[in-house]
Amino acid sequence: MEMSPAEFDRLVNQALDTIPPELAALVTNCVVLVEAEAPPEDPDLLGLYDGIPLTERGDFYAGALPDRILIFRGPLLDMCDTRDQVVEEVRITVVHELAHHFGIDDDRLHDLGYA
Repeated sequence: MEMSPAEFDRLVNQALDTIPPELAALVTNCVVLVEAEAPPEDPDLLGLYDGIPLTERGDFYAGALPDRILIFRGPLLDMCDTRDQVVEEVRITVVHELAHHFGIDDDRLHDLGYA
């Protein structure tokens, strides 16, 4: 599947817009970035949460650099045949990585259908 970086970025923004406002308001010190490709050691990775989940933050957390949610455009486009599939996979990936920000692990995400 081919898609311009700008259109892919819009899909990520649209996925973020589907997060309920009461949950979005709880996201703190976290940025969402789109990268062209996944790291070479895990080329099929769709997304990655890099940070300290809200459930693990304590007094030591003050002044920490922002957590990062990375969405990898290349692997997501490679796994999809249609624009609708890209939209759905981007949404699932964004929700999955955002859940890690809230301290939800992969086992629970699997139970919820996001892993």
